[in-house]
Amino acid sequence: MASKDEKPESSGFFSAITSSVRNWGSAMHKSVNGSVEGRGGFMQCGNSEFPLESRAWMAESGRVAGSAPADPDPESGQSRPESGQWTLLLGYEGLEVVNPEGGTEDAEEEAQRGRWKQEDRDSYWKMMHKYIGSDVTSMVTLPVIIFEPMTMLQKMAELMEYCHLLDLADECEDPYMRLVYASSWAISVYFAYQRTWKPFNPILGETYEMVNHRGFTFISEQVSHHPPMSAGHAENEHFTYDVTSKLKTKFLGNSLDVYPVGRTRVTLKRDGVTLDLVPPPTKANNLIFGRTWVDSLGEMIMTNMTTGDKVVLYFQPCGWFGAGRYEVDGYVYNASEEPKILMTGKWNESISFQPCDVEGEPLPGTELKEVWRVAAVPENDKFQYTYFAHKINSFDSAPKKLLASDSRLRSDRYALEKGDMAKAGAEKASLEERQRAEKRSREAKGEKFSPRWFDLTEEVTATPWGDLEVYQYNGKYTVHRAAVDGSDCIEEVDIKSTEFNPWQYADLTAK
Repeated sequence: MASKDEKPESSGFFSAITSSVRNWGSAMHKSVNGSVEGRGGFMQCGNSEFPLESRAWMAESGRVAGSAPADPDPESGQSRPESGQWTLLLGYEGLEVVNPEGGTEDAEEEAQRGRWKQEDRDSYWKMMHKYIGSDVTSMVTLPVIIFEPMTMLQKMAELMEYCHLLDLADECEDPYMRLVYASSWAISVYFAYQRTWKPFNPILGETYEMVNHRGFTFISEQVSHHPPMSAGHAENEHFTYDVTSKLKTKFLGNSLDVYPVGRTRVTLKRDGVTLDLVPPPTKANNLIFGRTWVDSLGEMIMTNMTTGDKVVLYFQPCGWFGAGRYEVDGYVYNASEEPKILMTGKWNESISFQPCDVEGEPLPGTELKEVWRVAAVPENDKFQYTYFAHKINSFDSAPKKLLASDSRLRSDRYALEKGDMAKAGAEKASLEERQRAEKRSREAKGEKFSPRWFDLTEEVTATPWGDLEVYQYNGKYTVHRAAVDGSDCIEEVDIKSTEFNPWQYADLTAK
């Protein structure tokens, strides 16, 4: 730290704040509960405990950056404000502008990337400030300028990019390595989830199909509009994947908390093992002011429902000046909650593992081994897409006789993909009005919407963010796809010319 006689490089209140926190910012991390506590030889992180000895090992090797609580100020002896308190002191709670990677040209760079110009930012803030503290999942009509040419149904499929890890989990005989492979698969999608563009909300009855990637078949469907809920199913010779998703959000002014209310289950076919996944929440920062960036923080828990073994991974929150961002650490535990394998890495780069003892220390004679590394990505991609994301949008990954309700066929999505912002906005408004018209007609007839490929069960499952009604794959799509693929008389048509049609009432016009 600079001596008392040294002068700051620049003057001003914010410069003084920056100078005072520069050398201790990396220590400003909090767990899910806001602190890191020691109890009985264990470090408490959220709801999980890590052996203190292993914490020391991780800290020495840089694997738990900034996990210690902040020290008192050496000059005053008082505790320093925690991350986010500066804006509270200034009266702008919920409006902090944070750039974890530094830089001073945020507004200009965002404008160059196709986002907010000053006049857009100001008008949007006037519209949105009244929603602070609310769940804005489906209550706000958003401008197409913040969207990416992909729907939430397609985004659900991004989890399948590294599904070969599930194949390895199914082939693995070691029950703990099985969880290493499966949890690494669950982590891998967060590289794609850091994109700062919003996907389109699916229309009720909309679907997405995908084939021609690592031998699996994927189908997802929008099963409810209020609240917005999607269901998905994927399958190959090694695993089945089933998810019911209902995102819950909290708008905080310049940021948005996203809570993954849902149920994700993977069944490994060889031994019939079922894995349950509870992912961490995500926070989108600087939605209006500053450079937009996304962080995932808190616990990810994957449980083997057959044996009771589990893996608990802690996603470090981003600290001052980006300290700790992307870092993931944790352990695979047996049913007696004894650590068996430690895992560490960054969710935007790679994950490694190493066998450990009951204290969480690496076993002698073992070394860290990499289990997953992010694949190469296109350079300077406008929407920060991976090659797999482009494949998701491509008709090359579509099956024969694509359903007319498929997301690829949405006129607003396609227009945005081609760079026609005006047409994308107009088509989005038209689809949303058609959906409202269908709802009015359905209510007038006293009818209810019934999904085609998924059935609502009587099961209600508890999640950390609320209860969830569970939809179950009904198997009809498998029968449909087998019939189509086995037919020799499929008419050759230009898929791209197919009109998007998720509608329940074919002849309904918006009015």
